[in-house]
Amino acid sequence: MASRDGDSICSIQMATEVLDESPGALQDQDEATCSVLFSMPASPSGLHLAQGRLERQLSILRGAVPHEPPTDDMECNAAAKISVEHTNEDNDIPSADSYFAALEGPELETLRPAEVAVLPNGEPWPFLLRFPISAFGMCLGVSSQAMLWKTLSSEHSTGFLGVHPAVNRVLWWASVALTIIVSITYLLKVVFYFEAVRREFHHPVRVNFFFAPWIACLFLVKGLPRPEREINHIVWYLLMTPILCLDLKIYGQWMSSGERQLSKVANPSNHLAVVGNFVGALLGAKMGLRELPIFFFAVGLAHYLVLFVTLYQRLPTNVQLAKELHPIFFFFVTVPNVASMAWATISGEFGHGPKLLYFVSLFLYASLVVCINLFRGVRFSLTWWAYTFPLTSAALATVLYASEVDNMLTRALAVGLAGIATVTVIGVMVSTVYHAFVSKDLFPNDVCIAITRQRPKFNKILAHLRLSSTDEATI
Repeated sequence: MASRDGDSICSIQMATEVLDESPGALQDQDEATCSVLFSMPASPSGLHLAQGRLERQLSILRGAVPHEPPTDDMECNAAAKISVEHTNEDNDIPSADSYFAALEGPELETLRPAEVAVLPNGEPWPFLLRFPISAFGMCLGVSSQAMLWKTLSSEHSTGFLGVHPAVNRVLWWASVALTIIVSITYLLKVVFYFEAVRREFHHPVRVNFFFAPWIACLFLVKGLPRPEREINHIVWYLLMTPILCLDLKIYGQWMSSGERQLSKVANPSNHLAVVGNFVGALLGAKMGLRELPIFFFAVGLAHYLVLFVTLYQRLPTNVQLAKELHPIFFFFVTVPNVASMAWATISGEFGHGPKLLYFVSLFLYASLVVCINLFRGVRFSLTWWAYTFPLTSAALATVLYASEVDNMLTRALAVGLAGIATVTVIGVMVSTVYHAFVSKDLFPNDVCIAITRQRPKFNKILAHLRLSSTDEATI
């Protein structure tokens, strides 16, 4: 009896894996464990050799490999129907529900215990597969510092500090170098592992980080060691075009897509999908443009209000966030700060509207600082760069506010927040270098791109069958 049950379990597993795996990646079906093992080199030098195997393993993402029908076993046919049901209408990428079912954590970055990744998680994958789109957070943090120190050296409220413009130039060139390195690395990932990039783009949280490269470029233009009005307007148009395209894609899904409605996928990282509009409006107004900065400001404000209410409301359809707070929660501070600076630049003064947004951001900043103990225990990762950009934006807005309301209190607040932002960037940078080159754990296996397309219910059934088979064999 136990033997017959074991054979049935093996058949179901193999039928499911035939649907989810490329036939070229399957090993000998006579193995007792009925599992799929993948071999790939851990060193970057083996990327070309691993490419063929990984393309076959990742072929489930694009449906490039035809799937042969399973045997006449009725249980295998039933398993095939169950597995195929839980894909999107294109049948080549996991649906949003698949990501929510297979992953957990504030960023949906951790595989649930009952799930099994398509790629092996017991050995390091090639570097490009482990390099996530969220790495552009480093560019946001460093380039925003170039903006901050440019503002500190030019605003009269911080003129007493005597900041030399050379500081801005050094930070700007460092930001350019970092952005080039990260961009080239991710472009290589696009070339060699395009299907992995597609999975990141369809990830409910990771998709927001596709705004980050363009926002970082806007920061570089804003922090350039020269007046913004001297920059050709074509640069602004080139950088805002992809942001507009992403706006149309993401905001359309928020409104109309059933599985990607904002009420279902709302997450603090969604602020990245909004803040680009305000950064573009700020830079455009600085460059002398009028109508288009107002357009992007209006689009950003409309969607920010909806996002803010959704995140606060936490509808029953939302996946409950973890008890411990997370670095991405500091994105709450970012949008109202940048929006206040954009409004002030468009209107020509830091009036009542910009002050309203600035005070909202100041309150959110204070509320997060009060809960700082809840941030303890979060292990270091690239998401710690989410601390840097929000803190720097708060310092920038405070410097501009101090120029409008100039007194000892506002000056002290501006200097204090600028110091906190700078120390935070330095600390995160040092930690990043340590984990990248010393402990070498900065880029772990990115399980977000290696989930299966099975229904979670069927996975639980398989897990229960495996457990039952083990118990019977033991008896």
